Amino acid sequence: MEVKSTAKSVRVTPRKARLVLDLIRGKDIKEAQAILKFTPRAASPVILKVLNSAVANATHNHNLDDTKLYVKACYADEARTLKRWMPRAKGSASQILKRQSHITVVVDEKE
Repeated sequence: MEVKSTAKSVRVTPRKARLVLDLIRGKDIKEAQAILKFTPRAASPVILKVLNSAVANATHNHNLDDTKLYVKACYADEARTLKRWMPRAKGSASQILKRQSHITVVVDEKE
């Protein structure tokens, strides 16, 4: 049974979050947690929280065995973009886009 957890409007760009998500896709839960713990990326702590939430949802809400769980799917979708302005030369301004993402982790039980 698939169980998922989502973090909405995380202040990490989707492109950078996907680099970390590619490392844990298809891995066992313990291995994925170890990878996320020692990956020096800004998205790693957020993705670890989402993964732990999905495992907690699976064990408490659906009575699945946490030793048999693995990361079935994980993805980062683009969320709302904050638009800011920075002063530039000769009185002009340039736009700065501060991107956000929705991070989703799906866990499932091995057969």
